[in-house]
Amino acid sequence: MTQRARNSRIEVRISDQDRALIDQAVEIEGSGLTDFVIRHSTDAARRVLADRDTFFLDTQAAAEWERINAEPARELLSLQRLMSRPSPFKA
Repeated sequence: MTQRARNSRIEVRISDQDRALIDQAVEIEGSGLTDFVIRHSTDAARRVLADRDTFFLDTQAAAEWERINAEPARELLSLQRLMSRPSPFKA
């Protein structure tokens, strides 16, 4: 694994119970507290952000997605009327 320079600091306040739980997990993994917290918090951050730019489909859902996207676009008359109106922002 590539080591990155650690030049930023995060400080958090947690309960004694949460700290004991984390310390127990760190001991079981055999890692250091910093490595444990960084690894698990960055994994959680990636999961939170993943559904914002990436999504995964099983084979059946991917085929349905492709089928839907292969259909021609519908003509939306109300949208055509709206887009043909002059812009209220142009002088």
